[in-house]
Amino acid sequence: MPPAAGGPTSTIRLGEAEVSRFIIGHNPPCGNSHVSDELNAEMRAYFTAENVVALWRRAEAMGVRTLMIRGDYRMLDWLEQYRRAGGTMNVVAQTASEMHDVLRNIRVLAAAGAEAIYHHGTQTDKFWREGRIGEARDCLRCMRDCGVAVGLGTHQPEIIDHAEQSGWDVDFYMASFYNISRVPRESMLVAGRSNYGIEQYLPEDRLRMCQTIRRTDKPVLAFKILAAGRSCATQADVREAFRFAFANIKPSDGVVVGVFPKHADQLALDLAHAEAACRAV
Repeated sequence: MPPAAGGPTSTIRLGEAEVSRFIIGHNPPCGNSHVSDELNAEMRAYFTAENVVALWRRAEAMGVRTLMIRGDYRMLDWLEQYRRAGGTMNVVAQTASEMHDVLRNIRVLAAAGAEAIYHHGTQTDKFWREGRIGEARDCLRCMRDCGVAVGLGTHQPEIIDHAEQSGWDVDFYMASFYNISRVPRESMLVAGRSNYGIEQYLPEDRLRMCQTIRRTDKPVLAFKILAAGRSCATQADVREAFRFAFANIKPSDGVVVGVFPKHADQLALDLAHAEAACRAV
């Protein structure tokens, strides 16, 4: 069966960057499950450099054109090993908020070949909560100066609404289906410890975010479409989550999905569900 027009391995544009509608995410390789410390440890043990590169090479062979990294040096090293192995997927990168100099982090990511960079969503949400949102704009200006597609990440639809109404210079948004920043929190990868118990995954959140996604003309990369594994009890649940996502975002939008293939071929399963969802739309 031929792939669906506008399917998960077709491309969309983020500024001048061309990326696939299905982007392989970075949280599982980083050991950030958003579930438990035990699952974090299992992910970290599984995702050796060899297994990360193998996953990326397989994704590329299956038609995925884009991978996502965060701007820490371990992921940059994996990216270098992937390139040496002949990998050609292009890269969307997230700023690493734990870095002393995030502007320098942006420049390093651009020099490493990232075609699009976005400001870390949890940090965006923190700046918003503390009345310091202007600091995120400083990072966006640095991205623009580096010549990459400029993105703003968030878990809160009102931040996208604010950026749109204020005419921020961004090419795309990275938008969570669930507002896990409703209670003040810090990313596990920044704080060095998890606090998943305060995260809330409310069904109404994705409806609200999808309204915002459809309202903006700019492309959006939707993430946490599977509620960080909470919508994965059965493959029917996963199928429905993909159906909802592609039915409620724009044709110019994509999804970012992390996979953990230790116990099941999640990459193949998720791509099949994404393909079916695109056909249904």
